[in-house]
Amino acid sequence: MILREVTDDDLTHFFEHQRDPEALRMAAFPARERDAFMTHWHTRVLRPEHVTRTIVVGGKVVGYIGSWSQDGKRLVAYWVGREHWGQGIATRALSEFLVHEPIRPLHAWVAVHNVGSVRVLAKCGFREVPHESEPSEDGVAEVLMMLGTEQAEPDSPPAG
Repeated sequence: MILREVTDDDLTHFFEHQRDPEALRMAAFPARERDAFMTHWHTRVLRPEHVTRTIVVGGKVVGYIGSWSQDGKRLVAYWVGREHWGQGIATRALSEFLVHEPIRPLHAWVAVHNVGSVRVLAKCGFREVPHESEPSEDGVAEVLMMLGTEQAEPDSPPAG
């Protein structure tokens, strides 16, 4: 597996991945039409202050992973094409990405019904954190997960 800089050619793969109905249901994320998708990536995702990498396995583009700051939190997200699910790719990519993304704490929002993604994050050390949130307009409930020094382990003595 290689995590490398995103190229314009990669965006075609990412566009196709985000059109998959099952992947959209799991991510609880709406698909974008091609022009809107490309504009979003060129103006919002591929910014210098963001860290975004293409996931390559066996010479094939299989997805992406990235981090950015939003609402006072450093967030991480990834997307792996459905034809590559169940192969441990997301877990390996996130584990590798965490070596190169030093900012902690690191957060991830995940649709509650996306148990595969919750499992990937947990394998990489993320834990669910309490938050006040109502289901989104479309009724999707999300869980906030966090990796970082601010996480208290259960039954750990208070700092001080």
